[in-house]
Amino acid sequence: MFNIDLEMIKKYDRPGPRYTSYPTAPQFNNSFTPENFRDEITRTNGNGSAPDLSLYYHLPFCDTLCYFCGCNMIITRNRDRIKEYLKYLKKEIDLQRSLISGDRKAVQLHWGGGTPTHLNPDEINELVSYINSKFTFDSDAEKGCEIDPRELTRAHLEALHNGGFNRISMGVQDFNDKVQKAVNRIQPEEMTIQVVDWVKEIGFNSINLDLMYGLPFQSIDTFARTVEETIKISPDRIAVFNYAHVPWMKKHMELINAEDLPKPEEKLEILKMTIEKLTGAGYVFIGMDHFAKPTDEMAIALREKKLYRNFQGYSTHSGTDLYGFGITSISQLGSVYAQNVKKEKEYFEMLDSGRIPVEKGYHLSDDDHLRRFVITKIMCDFELDFQVVDNKFNIKFEDYFAYGINALKEMVNDGLVDITARKLTVTDMGRLLIRNVAMCFDGYIERKEDTGKYSRTV
Repeated sequence: MFNIDLEMIKKYDRPGPRYTSYPTAPQFNNSFTPENFRDEITRTNGNGSAPDLSLYYHLPFCDTLCYFCGCNMIITRNRDRIKEYLKYLKKEIDLQRSLISGDRKAVQLHWGGGTPTHLNPDEINELVSYINSKFTFDSDAEKGCEIDPRELTRAHLEALHNGGFNRISMGVQDFNDKVQKAVNRIQPEEMTIQVVDWVKEIGFNSINLDLMYGLPFQSIDTFARTVEETIKISPDRIAVFNYAHVPWMKKHMELINAEDLPKPEEKLEILKMTIEKLTGAGYVFIGMDHFAKPTDEMAIALREKKLYRNFQGYSTHSGTDLYGFGITSISQLGSVYAQNVKKEKEYFEMLDSGRIPVEKGYHLSDDDHLRRFVITKIMCDFELDFQVVDNKFNIKFEDYFAYGINALKEMVNDGLVDITARKLTVTDMGRLLIRNVAMCFDGYIERKEDTGKYSRTV
């Protein structure tokens, strides 16, 4: 069980990137064009030696608005609007698929949103069939989908399973009625249990439940019950997210009364309690906000130093080229990141003109590649061998990262990081503050070029 020092958490609690990419999204710029992305697709296809594929599909539609939501979503019950979007999503699949070598296998698939299961079962069947007809999937590919139990039927899950999906992720946030009403997400505990039962009966390999702390009216006692009930449900993975109240970025968050939010001190006490209960119940603390049973692939990947991080968070598939489809989706391949346009109208117009619907992106420099490697290793392995970096990039680590090593001194003194024999090791307590550790090696922060507005690191 973790020994959690709340004073240490308070000391380091500050805004910082989540490092689902490096460089981070604020560095993406509009000078990166669809033609730049097309050129990189061509360059990275190779001759039989290109990386495997990871495919992400953004299905932005939701039935109702959750006031805490920070996702790129669209609230609609207009089925014609959804059908129109799916028509153009297929056009984007056709356009990008025509540029990708046919011999490349897909090893990972993820549907995110929004709420992908706002599609009806027939629409799910149709889109799954279309994707499967265009891409060749590895026999043990990981295929995950985010679901919302409030508008879900067993037929939705059967359509996903019949299409090859093997992992399900579901939002819970909090089982407390008062909290649910305050954030406009009424989801009775019985409903969640019913859906979990369906997932297990139908035969999915894994289910993840999302919890969120820092919501209105939460207390240590009320959230302890949510954590305890979640442990009883026994999902394979649990994610515990920190609610970031940013109404200046997400206007609908104004519907949450800031005075109803737990005070910062109690919020940290809630986090401490949650980690202690989950690890006490046998869940492995992966890092940041992820927990998994010891037998889960993510916990195994952590032990075997095979964990990876991308725009979906922690992943068990490294070394793939990630292709994103749909509005706001992000692709990562070779030396570029590319993000699609945010509005349906622009998305449709660009596809009608035969252009990949990219709005902005970024081309990595040699320094970016080096720092991405270092930050990814720290975030995923929680250790870093300086000699490995020296050999891979032909540098002397201590010289190149003199700023970072100096920035780490306080963390070393506070017992968050050890540096011995040219190796950095993050302690258990340091894992809670892993974003702070990674920030020491961020070149944009070092050069004071980072203008991003981030959530707090705890």
